[in-house]
Amino acid sequence: MPRYDYRCQAGHVYEKQEPFGSPAEQPCQKCGKPALRVLVAPPLVFKGGGFYKTASRGDSRIAAQQASSDAEPETKSYDAGIEPVEQPAAAEAKGKRAEKVEQGAKADVKASSKKADS
Repeated sequence: MPRYDYRCQAGHVYEKQEPFGSPAEQPCQKCGKPALRVLVAPPLVFKGGGFYKTASRGDSRIAAQQASSDAEPETKSYDAGIEPVEQPAAAEAKGKRAEKVEQGAKADVKASSKKADS
């Protein structure tokens, strides 16, 4: 059975273990005035792989990382699936090679058409 927190009109706060279907308004255990159920967020701590490491761990590694972060920040490069950017000189050379191939192909077509005409 879950435990619920209650607060009465007089300001008394207490905890009570009740079944799930119990009403949200109960008489106060101390003074008998109406008490309402108080919603309290459960404490939530993300630990383990895949979550950010925080200072709540109390680990000496974190203190060392924070001390070293005053120097230069660490950067990571993720280039999976990204094509590299061509430099202008490389693109120009590639274009010239393509032109030579086209000219060679045109010369072959002309030569073969002359042979076919003869």
